[in-house]
Amino acid sequence: MNVLIVDDEPLARERLSRLVGDLDGYRVLEPAASNGEEALHLIEDLRPDIVLLDIRMPRMDGLQVAAKLCERDAPPAVIFCTAHDEFAVEAFQVSAVGYLVKPVRQEVLADALKKAERPNRVQLAALTRPAAISGAGPRSHISARTRKGIELIPLDNVIYFIADHKYVTLRHDGGEVLLDEPLKALEDEFGDRFVRIHRNALVARDRIERLQRTPLGHFQLFLKNFNGEALTVSRRHVAGVRKLMQSL
Repeated sequence: MNVLIVDDEPLARERLSRLVGDLDGYRVLEPAASNGEEALHLIEDLRPDIVLLDIRMPRMDGLQVAAKLCERDAPPAVIFCTAHDEFAVEAFQVSAVGYLVKPVRQEVLADALKKAERPNRVQLAALTRPAAISGAGPRSHISARTRKGIELIPLDNVIYFIADHKYVTLRHDGGEVLLDEPLKALEDEFGDRFVRIHRNALVARDRIERLQRTPLGHFQLFLKNFNGEALTVSRRHVAGVRKLMQSL
């Protein structure tokens, strides 16, 4: 896989080049680009498979470069490598397949490059639909900052949200991540797909299997394909859950 590095800082370019060079199966293209305009010209000439792209650069920033690439029939996969973590949403709206925060660790870079080899086109199409770009309608994916960088979880894969003090745990088919988002905001955005079963819990409606009362009079909700685990339903929300289950 051919990789083009785009960064206005020479030391950053050298470090990324060294990290990529130490990984099997990847070749760093020369020359690297130091700004967005150079990047577009080099991408046209060198046809890289993957672009490691900084965001804040002179003349044309990385988000503008990625937006231009989206207009092409067969653009390279884009992985943002930046010192700033506040551009994650914008990055994925221009079809980035990875978002790494500097200083980039080699194991995280290796994971991102591996993902870039097989970009999920369905996911990218969902992220770039007009409703998402304009801010209208709920998100199709939720982003979470993990040790791997910025991880995208398709909403279809989310099982539940559990609030615990400052953070919300998002449980999905592949594990769990922490979100710095209020549970109420998630309920407002995704209320047509999730139901509140407790003051601190939202569950995906299509994951509900059965509601069961325990010998002590408590209520538990069992979910599909969830290894027999159950979630507690508060008495306040039992009636709502029952009514929902009648319509499922």
